[in-house]
Amino acid sequence: MTLVSKTFELYGKTYTFESGELAKQATGACLVKQGDTTMLDTVVVSKERKNYDFFPLTVDFNEKMYAAGRIPGGYLKREGRPSEKATLTARMIDRPIRPSFPEGFRNEVHIVATSLVADQVNPFDVINVMGASLAMTLGGVPFEGPLACVRIGRNVETGEFIVNPTYEERENSDLDLELGGSADFISMVEAGAEEISEDDMLAAMKFGQEALAAFCQAQVEFVAEWEQVNGAIVKKEYPLDQPVEEVQERIFAHYDEMAAALRDADKLSRIGKVEALKESIRAEFTDEEQAAWEREIPVALKKLEKKAMRTMVVETGERVDGRAADEIRPIMVKDNYLPLVHGSGLFQRGQTQVLSVLSLGMLNEGQRLDTIEPTEGKRYMHHYNFPPFCTGETGRMGSPKRREIGHGNLAERALLPVLPDENEFPYAIRVVSEVMESNGSSSMASTCGSTLALMDGGVPIKRPVSGIAMGLIQEEGKTVVLSDIQGLEDFLGDMDFKVTGTTEGITALQMDNKATGLTFDILARALQQAKEGRAFILQKMLDVIPEPRHTTRSTAPRIVSIQVPTDKIRDVIGSGGKVIRGIQDETGASVDIQEDGTVFVGGTGESVDQAVERIKLIIKVPEPGEEYTGRVVSIQPFGAFVNLLPGKDGLLHISRVAKGRVEKVEDVLNVGDEVKVVVIEVDDRGKISLDRLDKPEAPARAEGASEGDGEHFQRRERPRRERSERNDRPRRPGDNGGRKPRRHHDAE
Repeated sequence: MTLVSKTFELYGKTYTFESGELAKQATGACLVKQGDTTMLDTVVVSKERKNYDFFPLTVDFNEKMYAAGRIPGGYLKREGRPSEKATLTARMIDRPIRPSFPEGFRNEVHIVATSLVADQVNPFDVINVMGASLAMTLGGVPFEGPLACVRIGRNVETGEFIVNPTYEERENSDLDLELGGSADFISMVEAGAEEISEDDMLAAMKFGQEALAAFCQAQVEFVAEWEQVNGAIVKKEYPLDQPVEEVQERIFAHYDEMAAALRDADKLSRIGKVEALKESIRAEFTDEEQAAWEREIPVALKKLEKKAMRTMVVETGERVDGRAADEIRPIMVKDNYLPLVHGSGLFQRGQTQVLSVLSLGMLNEGQRLDTIEPTEGKRYMHHYNFPPFCTGETGRMGSPKRREIGHGNLAERALLPVLPDENEFPYAIRVVSEVMESNGSSSMASTCGSTLALMDGGVPIKRPVSGIAMGLIQEEGKTVVLSDIQGLEDFLGDMDFKVTGTTEGITALQMDNKATGLTFDILARALQQAKEGRAFILQKMLDVIPEPRHTTRSTAPRIVSIQVPTDKIRDVIGSGGKVIRGIQDETGASVDIQEDGTVFVGGTGESVDQAVERIKLIIKVPEPGEEYTGRVVSIQPFGAFVNLLPGKDGLLHISRVAKGRVEKVEDVLNVGDEVKVVVIEVDDRGKISLDRLDKPEAPARAEGASEGDGEHFQRRERPRRERSERNDRPRRPGDNGGRKPRRHHDAE
């Protein structure tokens, strides 16, 4: 195998494909670069077919901290469980690739994306779909490729679309749209947006489809160069599960019974009827037949259920719960659902129910991110939990699964555009959505419930957000777009299309599409139908809580911000943090100081006001004429130092401690005494001179004290003789006036 490398430019960015040197024992491997960001994508297909009735595809993203020149945090100093970004990237790779495999493929497929270099300029996520697509192509894996994924941004100043924008370009974009698919159709969409219109979103998707085609063509050209060097690629043959005609006929004979069992609006009741019917159909097969067709029978039963549901919709226009195609399930909304918490909201639509709970905290309580991206943290966190009881099942509780992380991220993106700026609302914000029961669209119910919790908690969001999940059925040449799909329509339908937004536009979007016949006309129809559904749902929410509460709850921390000069930050913190710790310990408030001098003070009750007052006193500079009652902290021969403010001492000169002359400061003042003073001067070095108010009379002088005015020392009781008197004293021979004679040394 010979190394082949191809560098090309598309839409103003430089890319490289490379294969033939790394991971040669994998079924296929490819190195893909954007700028200096470098990813290795590998695929391995098991040799044996698995005895499953589903396609066993696994995608892992290997986030290596060395890619960004960092050492992992924690005690072990090595990579641990995947970050949320790694999990979301793995999902991004999985979603366009999974529907590209042929039906009946049962060999295990494992795709691993490994970050080798993250240049902090070009994002590393979307290029992995191209890498995985090339790895599968070079490995002869049968799939409908080539595939690609692109990110589309839009410059807020020029309105121009940007393909695979850099991190810096994304900062100046009002759209973050990721599309995955082939040159002919889109199979995956994920988006966050600053309330853009349906027409603009559709235009961005059309532009993205053109970009997908360009990157797919680049792969075709690379494969052609590869085959010139290494020979033609031979597609491997993998046995597929083929439907057995006899099994199909016997099972589809129960079509009318399945259609009748599906007509039940209650999810658990319907599932019970369908499962009971499936068991009775299985019982018609002998033990030998069930053993021989152990894979074919469950697959055919699933096809029967799918066919009955889809035919019912396209032929009669009726859904399993009796709704019309654009009809929304009954909605129940409650705000202020829980006491004491900072905000809460309960949202129910049909048999999907979500309780969202708000928590507010100091900005330094935001999430710190230890990833290979340049982003260091985030202030808003949305977490989504899907316990087994919400679907009436048993199961093991543990860390969030990929689905929970993905759904939480979607609701987070939906609400980010409407959150207030931290200067307006200086809080870290966490919302947890607990799914209490689920029958489809729980992520959209989480978006609605979280909007309720934010408004109930007094978070001044710009506008409320609602969301809806749309579906699609294409059967027998007919197409039906469904509003507010439930679980069965998601599993057995052709599209799951979630849209969130405000009255002003779309804030987030997610789509998984299995229909190759999805056109932009159908997408436009789905977006318009979703807009109408969102408006209906939003009105139900506004009927209960029309606007955010004007204040946060009494149980929530009160946070205020003040600005201190940057040269005073050291004074507020103190040596080793002594001052700031003292403020927090004595007041009970939390204090967070930013590098620009912004200080956030948070707490409950009077603690915030007390801490703010302490900080203001620290940074205050006394001015001439201001009066203080201070404490004597130090006494020197020339005066006393009086503490006026925290960290601010002034000098009260000995000549100003009392009326008249004072021999010693200690005669009038002691350390710890409180004294009223006025500032008389502050020099250019910040030294403060004081004068005492209400001076007492100076104490009486001791006998023999000097009468000299302004001389603050005591003469000796026995005065020294004048020099002339000493010189007149008669000297004896050798007398040197009392001085020792100098010792003379002869020079050597």
